[in-house]
Amino acid sequence: MVSEGRKNQVLHGLPTPHNKNGSRVPVFVMLPLDTVSFGGNLNKPRAMNASLMALKSSGVEGVMVDAWWGLVEKDGPMKYNWEGYAELVQMVQRHGLKLQVVMSFHQCGGNVGDSCSIPLPPWVLEEISKNTDLVYTDRSGRRNPEYISLGCDSIPVLRGRTPIQVYSDYMRSFHNRFKDYLGGVIAEIQVGMGPCGELRYPSYPESNGTWRFPGIGEFQCYDKYMRASLEASADAVGKKDWGRSGPQDAGHYNQFPEDTGFFRRDGTWTTEYGQFFLKWYSGKLLEHGDRILAAAEGIFQGTGAKLSGKVAGIHWHYKTRSHAAELTAGYYNTRNHDGYLPIARMMGKYGVVLNFTCMEMKDREQQEHANCSPEGLVRQVKMATKTAGTELAGENALERYDSSAYAQVLATSRSDSGNGLSAFTYLRMNKRLFEGDNWRSLVEFVRNMSEGGRNRLPECDSSGTDLYIGFIKKKKDVAKTMEAALV
Repeated sequence: MVSEGRKNQVLHGLPTPHNKNGSRVPVFVMLPLDTVSFGGNLNKPRAMNASLMALKSSGVEGVMVDAWWGLVEKDGPMKYNWEGYAELVQMVQRHGLKLQVVMSFHQCGGNVGDSCSIPLPPWVLEEISKNTDLVYTDRSGRRNPEYISLGCDSIPVLRGRTPIQVYSDYMRSFHNRFKDYLGGVIAEIQVGMGPCGELRYPSYPESNGTWRFPGIGEFQCYDKYMRASLEASADAVGKKDWGRSGPQDAGHYNQFPEDTGFFRRDGTWTTEYGQFFLKWYSGKLLEHGDRILAAAEGIFQGTGAKLSGKVAGIHWHYKTRSHAAELTAGYYNTRNHDGYLPIARMMGKYGVVLNFTCMEMKDREQQEHANCSPEGLVRQVKMATKTAGTELAGENALERYDSSAYAQVLATSRSDSGNGLSAFTYLRMNKRLFEGDNWRSLVEFVRNMSEGGRNRLPECDSSGTDLYIGFIKKKKDVAKTMEAALV
């Protein structure tokens, strides 16, 4: 649903959202992280062309691509190079597909599934080297160069511009370069708001082995801008001592909740101080999302392109009272405090679709000691978006090709209570996806999603060679397409 201010706008692009009668759920496929090369050109255009042809034949709605800040604005402030993306937009259009474009203001590299390295723009890294407080920092002083700290959102620390101004200028440049395609082939703009493009703190960084699943992670509030904000908030409630530092008893990245004073069953998180800190920490994240989405709405309003924002599926320790891993990421979600409703409401205010991960996961597949409940988490987020009147879309968190994962997504996408998925984006296009059984599973999944999950592919189709890449009639075209796609 869109907010009051946007109700009268016609939103083209994505088909109607999933409703209680089981309408179609469009499926998108994420393109490789290095779709555009470091030089700014489209990587392997012939293979991309063949892959898009195959994807079109499978019935998918479109594809998703990251528009990396570190590639587009790498030559200097406000020097944008969109050429590789322009080539992709035209190619996607030729195949009759739609495109979801992610405004990726984070670095690529250092997280699950990152297969290449794209740092922030060099001129930004130069500013960070002069002022290391520009990036998120943990209690022991580790700096994380994945994303600019939200603590300096409104301070002109990037050569005279604030980070929010820099993100806005980037989105405006994209709008101006692609205005003829917005609402047509470019159906959706996903607005990056943190590491991995997600609205969260980088509380579980995998690079250099800092964090390992299922560690609780650490609070990221120790750069000077975050510390100044905490101090001011503590002063405002007359508790100066609370502003001196983050929690002293919150443990380390790879501990379990019960190992810490803060997160254990009746730990510090339940106290007046704990509640003050968690409210401040999660509140800063909400404000950050609000600022970026307000800017995005101002830029893309009236174009017909949807806006979306991504929220991380932090399912480990979900069955414990404190939900420690969610708390360190900035989601104030505990046994007695809903952390997702405020996020859903904030996004709903701007007519933004909440895009949520881990849609493919089942509780029984998880390690028992990690107290995971991806299914419980997805149920909670579905309820939050329903209550807030916000559209929900989904992604799978990890690469999966098996029918069990597809069946779980299918079950999640359906909803008798009217809060199913408005779209699903599959992670990710690569050589393995086009292999026989994997490809047939995807085609069947897309068909099921398009029919509200009511029908399954007949056996003869699911083993037929023509379906191997869809309904392309000539076998020599099939062979050529697959040969090119697998280069």
